Amino acid sequence: MTVRLYDSRAAAVVDLVPLVDGQVSMYVCGPTVQSSPHIGHLRSALVYDIWRRWLTYRGYRVTLVRNVTDIDDKVLDLAADTDEQWFARAYRVELEFTAAYNALGILPPTYEPRATASVPQMHDIIQRLIDRGHAYAAADGSGDVYFDTGSWQSYGALTRQRREDMVEATDADPRGKRDPRDFALWKGAKPGEPSTATWESPWGPGRPGWHIECSAMSRRYLGPAFDIHGGGLDLRFPHHENELAQSTAAGDPFASYWLHNGLVSVDGQKMSKSLGNSIFAADFLGSARPAVVRYFLGAAHYRSSIDHHDGSLAEAEAAYDRIDGFLARAEERLEGVHLADAPGVPEAFADAMDDDLAVPQALAVLHETVRAGNAALDADDAEALGTAYHQVAAMVEVLGIDPRAAHWSGGGHDASAAPLAALVERLVQERADARAARDFATADRVRDDLASAGITIEDTAAGTRWSIA
Repeated sequence: MTVRLYDSRAAAVVDLVPLVDGQVSMYVCGPTVQSSPHIGHLRSALVYDIWRRWLTYRGYRVTLVRNVTDIDDKVLDLAADTDEQWFARAYRVELEFTAAYNALGILPPTYEPRATASVPQMHDIIQRLIDRGHAYAAADGSGDVYFDTGSWQSYGALTRQRREDMVEATDADPRGKRDPRDFALWKGAKPGEPSTATWESPWGPGRPGWHIECSAMSRRYLGPAFDIHGGGLDLRFPHHENELAQSTAAGDPFASYWLHNGLVSVDGQKMSKSLGNSIFAADFLGSARPAVVRYFLGAAHYRSSIDHHDGSLAEAEAAYDRIDGFLARAEERLEGVHLADAPGVPEAFADAMDDDLAVPQALAVLHETVRAGNAALDADDAEALGTAYHQVAAMVEVLGIDPRAAHWSGGGHDASAAPLAALVERLVQERADARAARDFATADRVRDDLASAGITIEDTAAGTRWSIA
């Protein structure tokens, strides 16, 4: 068994060889809590949740750190616009992210540090960079400190860019920069900024730059070297490039592998405020069962983009209902049946997941197993049904989409499921009674009524089954 992953730095699929045998350490860039989460945030968090679940299934002890960036220019600006304390707004938005993650069944990270809790660790890295000649304090007395990109020969290694071809850094006021591509490590306090957003430092009062925050938090919780750094594709440059440069220039090995998930578009267009097409998490989660939303966001390969359009959630719901329906029918048929060995995931599923988390291929195995299980139901083959049932159960548990999980509030059914089932069961019985009395006109009418409501009837040797078409 070898798990392989696409390392963005190497631009190749490589074997995962952890620094510590049997353990995997992961750092994932979490949200900047400036405004409400959108579906792109959900997709990114879900990707690394699936990675974590699969590595755990493969026997690794996984330590996952997902940070919260709670101090940032936009956090301050938006808080001022709404007349809030910046830290109050940051915490309010952080709770929105947490609620969305919980709704999707995303497991809590091992550690979830806030940037503001690691300021001394940022000071330590900045001082090491200054001592090594890779950072400088602005000569204008502003209190700004910048990373000297020209001093680090490997700058651009992650994104394979030449420094002379890079755009100017726009993360800070260029008032004290030696070069427009240098980026801020520490931002001196400015008039009008709240005093609560200012920390003392060897270079004067101020606050950290964005990039140094993640370098400090990953080092604090995982050490100077760790296995995997993950985040959205939009973070590769400048954020991840700058993290890599400042950490390695400070003397830390940093991440062995870099993972980047694809983005989410809407009707073929990138989500943006200017287009007004952003879909917020709360709205999206309200448009379908959370389990279906998770299925939709996790079904594509993690490195590919996802396009949300009218009908995409309906397609996901139909696929999810096939899984849900099979498990429910199989449990009913297998009640009281003992299987000697409960199989885990099929070999083909494991091969797909080991191959850079190929979820689309893994889902194909899942649905093929569901089809085989339904065939076993029709043939009243309890042994084959039991094998399919346990394989499907193992696969949906790994993917976090098990309809029977308590998280989905009663097996993944909404509040209308119980009364709907009662009505359908009554009609199914009415049809059975009509057939027994050879009243085929009534039996056909019941079948047609159910079909018009989207209910499919199947007559098998084990009895009549129904499902939502």
